[in-house]
Amino acid sequence: MMEYFTPMKGDEILKTKVGSTYHWVTNGEPHAIRRREILNKYGDEVKKLYGYDTKTAWQVLSVVLAQFIMAYAVRGWSWGVIAILSYVVSGTLNQNLFCAQHEISHCLAFKKPSHNKLLALVANMPLVVPVAVKFREYHHDHHLFLGVDGGDVDLPTVLESTWIRGLGMKLLYGFVYLVVYGVRPLLVRPKQAHMGDVVNWILVMGTNAAVLYFWGIKSLVYLFAGSILGGGIHPLAGHLIAEHYMFEPGQETYSYYGPLNALSYNVGYHNEHHDFPQIPQTRLHKLRKIAPEYYENLYQHTSWTWVLYKFFTDPNMGPWSRMHRMARIGEEKANAQYITGNCRYGTKMDVAGMDQESTATSAQVMQEKNSNVTNGHVTRASSRKASKHIRSDSAIENYAMNN
Repeated sequence: MMEYFTPMKGDEILKTKVGSTYHWVTNGEPHAIRRREILNKYGDEVKKLYGYDTKTAWQVLSVVLAQFIMAYAVRGWSWGVIAILSYVVSGTLNQNLFCAQHEISHCLAFKKPSHNKLLALVANMPLVVPVAVKFREYHHDHHLFLGVDGGDVDLPTVLESTWIRGLGMKLLYGFVYLVVYGVRPLLVRPKQAHMGDVVNWILVMGTNAAVLYFWGIKSLVYLFAGSILGGGIHPLAGHLIAEHYMFEPGQETYSYYGPLNALSYNVGYHNEHHDFPQIPQTRLHKLRKIAPEYYENLYQHTSWTWVLYKFFTDPNMGPWSRMHRMARIGEEKANAQYITGNCRYGTKMDVAGMDQESTATSAQVMQEKNSNVTNGHVTRASSRKASKHIRSDSAIENYAMNN
């Protein structure tokens, strides 16, 4: 059992009982491949969409202001009313601000990275828990190492896949999902704390202390409950399951084009975002119009609420319903097959035919090919070449894939 409590890489996970049931693929990170295909056909049109949009900043500041006004208003209200508002209002507003962290982490609200980092800190103030700095770092890992165990901290662990079975456990898991989502990276891929973390903690904890001192415990509970409830069994939190859990065998990422995008910075355009994370959320719909043959053939969600219902009630779905790969670069033949299929379905690995030597080789390839990328950041070996594109982690992806 101890193996379930320690971080493992793909070849180690494959040897576990639950790991052998995962959907393993041999093609490389799918979005970097599809990005190159789209740029080869529509490069000039797509690159016009790159940049930032300050409208995102104004939306973020408006939501922060609204949340603090609500926190002030509930200070004298009954606990029963606060419980309802914590789910309906605070849950929605705080999940909105969590989605804002996603958009801002790619520096898509302002031109200067420092301005985006400042906005992320402001957006973090009502969330009660400091997340801005570390989320940015771990989210870049997610883009760089999608589906790679030990690299993509968005992948549920073997422990989660083993224990979270049945409706009751799934509902409990869903209730605290954002807590698991936040703690998992610290265990799977620990990163050193730095001055940015110190500033993040001082600002958020100082805000908590001020709310508690001037407005009282009810206001602080309203904010904290909103963060937990809004990231759990809440319609807006459905995107956390919808984005990468496998609803169509072989498809790794899923988009949603419904009305809740208006409250979540268009995070539903998730295939489009992973393909081109340097395009701001207000222009992702234009990418889909430019290259419709790459998106209209994909399975898409029509309801995040249905996604939650399906995840909780379907015994065939759970934390194990994710695609895994040994290495982000993939095998040449598998990548070619993925492209031939119009970049839709991953090339499934023959797990039964894998031997210990081949899995070890796959892990070694991943280590060697990604030697210039450390914890989602460009190291000195590659920083000179990629520095002019530092705002976009896709530039780092392109470097790692081509070197």
